[in-house]
Amino acid sequence: MKRIWLVVAVLLLAGCGVQPSGVADGGEAPTGVAPGVTLYFIDDRGELRPALRQTERLGTISEALSLLLTGPGVSKLHTEIAQTGVTRVVVITTPGVIQLNVPLTIDEVTPRGIDQIVCTALGVHVQSGGSRSTEVQVRFVQPTPASDEQRTCPLIR
Repeated sequence: MKRIWLVVAVLLLAGCGVQPSGVADGGEAPTGVAPGVTLYFIDDRGELRPALRQTERLGTISEALSLLLTGPGVSKLHTEIAQTGVTRVVVITTPGVIQLNVPLTIDEVTPRGIDQIVCTALGVHVQSGGSRSTEVQVRFVQPTPASDEQRTCPLIR
């Protein structure tokens, strides 16, 4: 009789409703500890160039964009984003899209400046383990058709 109760107990415990599952894909692995954040600026030929800002950590997309909006500092690189007293960028991340609410109008940034914003945001996203296929939507303070575009970085593939 004890043996029957033991078999019943084992069957009850084994039938708790949890089913085995296959291997779940967790996406690309993070790249590791960062000495800082990569910001994107423009060189003297008008080309987009990465520049490491030594912060001793990667930080968030919002923090990286705040650093980008402060300019290149002492560097041979320049920015095509107008100086602004406000550097706070609101970031909303959904599957496949990062929405950035920037404190700029479309007239305060060139197309290459938009690339700076998009590449900086995607760089942090990818280095944090996010997908390279994520797109970025840059929303300006005044409504414009450019705010609806979903963009990618020409340097991050």
